[in-house]
Amino acid sequence: MERTENMALGPANWLKRLWPLLLLVAVTTLVVTMGWHRYLTLEQLAANRESLRALMDDHYVLALTAFTALYAVTVALSIPGGVVLTVAAGFLFGWLLGGVLSVVGATIGATAVFLVARSALRDVLVEKAGPKLQRFADGFREDATSYLLFLRLIPVFPFWLVNLAPGLLGVSFWTYVLTTFVGIIPGTFAFALAGNGLDSVFDAQQASYESCLAKAGEGGHDSCEFGIDPGALLTTDVIVAVMALGVVALIPVVAKKLSRRTV
Repeated sequence: MERTENMALGPANWLKRLWPLLLLVAVTTLVVTMGWHRYLTLEQLAANRESLRALMDDHYVLALTAFTALYAVTVALSIPGGVVLTVAAGFLFGWLLGGVLSVVGATIGATAVFLVARSALRDVLVEKAGPKLQRFADGFREDATSYLLFLRLIPVFPFWLVNLAPGLLGVSFWTYVLTTFVGIIPGTFAFALAGNGLDSVFDAQQASYESCLAKAGEGGHDSCEFGIDPGALLTTDVIVAVMALGVVALIPVVAKKLSRRTV
């Protein structure tokens, strides 16, 4: 009788545990199916910049709140577009405020993914994990601050994966939140600063596009492109500086391992 009751409660318990994950998957599927993610491009920003600025002038506080919420949702749903949103933040709000809004929004969204992974999947992973995976998780948690700072500063792995994995590996909540917040600051402000001077880039690209259309004639819309690569906005010096910070973050881990070998 007791066994039957536990079996009956099993699906309900699983649904209670998995509903946040199922909700994220469902909303992500809806967004991708409807094609809403295609609006997160610099081309769309260039095309709508005047209307966006007018909206900001009329509803400034609402614009700040809406942007932060949009950023958080984009990260939580693991939809590509974070870099574009950061550049857009610098363009619309200035590099300082835009950078702050981006860091806050990204941290909120990443924390949501962390909590979903920890509550929905961690117990299953621990139950199924072999000794090697368990040892890896223990080692990761031991130096979680250094590892997470490195992964945030240098995007070796996709952002969504770095949001998901710590929750599965048992990293503490505040370690995750603080390393996420601090670790994304350099790259975020670099892109926000790049977006701050985007007007001249848009104007130059628009002039080039219109010139191409004039030369190409009727078939110009197929052969001419208005495209801007967000990655091209960063200088080599900025990229090297951010990578150097990532290497610095691993120094405590390397030092600890070397000290163990010498003992």
